[in-house]
Amino acid sequence: MAKTPPETNPSQSPAVTAALEAVQKLREEVNAMTFAPPVAHVYNPLDYAWECHADYIRRFLHSPIKAVFLGMNPGPWGMVQTGVPFGEVAAVRDWMGIFALVQSPADEHPKRRIEGLACKRSEVSGRRLWGLFAERFKTPEAFFRDHFVVNYCPLAFLEDTGRNRTPDKLPADESKALTEVCDRHLKQLVDIIQPEWVIGVGVFAENRAREVLGDEVKIGRVLHPSPASPAANRGWAPQATRSLVELEVWT
Repeated sequence: MAKTPPETNPSQSPAVTAALEAVQKLREEVNAMTFAPPVAHVYNPLDYAWECHADYIRRFLHSPIKAVFLGMNPGPWGMVQTGVPFGEVAAVRDWMGIFALVQSPADEHPKRRIEGLACKRSEVSGRRLWGLFAERFKTPEAFFRDHFVVNYCPLAFLEDTGRNRTPDKLPADESKALTEVCDRHLKQLVDIIQPEWVIGVGVFAENRAREVLGDEVKIGRVLHPSPASPAANRGWAPQATRSLVELEVWT
């Protein structure tokens, strides 16, 4: 994909401009990486779903804010389809009002087609996460006034079968190179957004935040909303709310 020129809209905030430039740099750095089998396909939504992701940043990123929620990497029916972290289609299209066109990746897996905002599959993790935010804050403007959601790693990894392979399962040499880039980007993004809290959505994200950010911000965690987690299937939203209230992120 051709490089996207830096966003220079004079009406947008300096934080939005800086965040867009930081994400474009991240996109270029991870696109230069290669990954060996069993990884057969690598999806980078910052390429083919750039317009959706850029619209998400332009419309909803503010600085400073109360909390950034940090996920691991794109899910196959979430950000992989929409370009928005935990991007369950209905939440992105109907609640956030993002309608930008999503292209097809250059190396598309035949069992994991990119349908963009027309995708009929629903990502459970994203439905739970954005569902909680919509229920509590009602409008995206109210939520994003003091919150934002990002992923640590922008890439999704697929095996030959179409099975999703998470970044923590990569070989040590590949993981080290990817971690260095993603750590650097996370620190830069936090410097731009200036949150009081970084909340890891799951243990992996919390650990990366603690390793990268140290004492720069307050760090906490909520249970990951994945349906693979038995605990998350026993009422994820009340558990996440309780954790955030106990941390005093929410009242």
